[in-house]
Amino acid sequence: MPKLPDTAEVAVVGAGPTGLALAASLVDRGKDVVLLDKAAEGANTSRAAVVHARTLEVLEPLKVTGELVERGVIVPTFTVRDRDRTLMRVDFGGLPTAHPYTLMVPQSTTEEVLLRRLRTLGGEVHRGREVTAVTGDADGATIRLADGATVRARHVVGADGMHSVVREQAGIGFTGDTYPQSFVLADVHLEWGLPDDEVQLFFSPDGLVVVAPLPGGRHRVVATVDDAPEHPDAADVRDLLGARGPRATPARVHDVVWSSRFRVHHRIADHYRAGRILLAGDAAHVHSPAGGQGMNTGIQDAVDLARRLADGTEDGYEDARRPVAAGVVAMTDRMTRAATAGGPAARAVRNTLLTVAGHNAAVRRGLAMRLSELAVDR
Repeated sequence: MPKLPDTAEVAVVGAGPTGLALAASLVDRGKDVVLLDKAAEGANTSRAAVVHARTLEVLEPLKVTGELVERGVIVPTFTVRDRDRTLMRVDFGGLPTAHPYTLMVPQSTTEEVLLRRLRTLGGEVHRGREVTAVTGDADGATIRLADGATVRARHVVGADGMHSVVREQAGIGFTGDTYPQSFVLADVHLEWGLPDDEVQLFFSPDGLVVVAPLPGGRHRVVATVDDAPEHPDAADVRDLLGARGPRATPARVHDVVWSSRFRVHHRIADHYRAGRILLAGDAAHVHSPAGGQGMNTGIQDAVDLARRLADGTEDGYEDARRPVAAGVVAMTDRMTRAATAGGPAARAVRNTLLTVAGHNAAVRRGLAMRLSELAVDR
């Protein structure tokens, strides 16, 4: 275990994708960084699985994009369906980027790639280091750990997730609410008649379900469920897809590689900064997984903040990044609520509007730009 330094230019709390991207970007810019995480080891499971075009772009300077693309599955199309009926098909192929697609890659792989790059640059994660207090002043902030150790830094960044200790210690509010349903997440082996180079979003009166290909012949399934089991099994996933997925080519679920149940909030921090303390990633914003925006927005926070901390323009960070998160929270909330729109009449209207919009090239391109996050000012 590396020796914990007493001081650093920047202390980053949380070694998920956001914290790793931030630390690596800062070290790459010659900054003295300490990265802390309370977990004894990195996660080997994977909630996030989508890396969008804008994220691949911002990671190019770190020289990790190529490996991520090699290890992921390129998916050029996002399709919205109501059972067998295609309501809208969004093609990423014509986007103004070197990465005109969605990349499906497990979060654990993204973290592995970022960690290896951080270590190559000379950085490291200090694991098993639980932060219990953060105290800011005019010149910096002091972190106190559960074992009594302290770290003094010019800036402290909370990348420690939805239940951020850093955010709470800074006294920053986290405004929003919780969805009444739970979310099921499962990586499965399945067969069906739909294309394996598309992300499929199914609307259903019972809730949404998203199915997307992963490396190794697996598929990621995400669904809203009123009362989900803690660890859904193959029968649970089979029932979900049977009730909400395609009728003409029903899915045959062979086994579940990994599964989980979780609650989802839609919240955004009232501010991204309190003096020398800043927030990034899920510590600053959480929302529905519809569209796969969460990890992407966090990594983009990290790269933007690293640049600002390096060149002394961190005063502009909140103005630049908070509106992006607010837009993502609003868009994913609309997508989630649209899935369960009212009764049959309301759903018929929704389907008609989506079908009409899906025939409009400008609408399809606009949605592709938003999902890929290329619509963000660059």
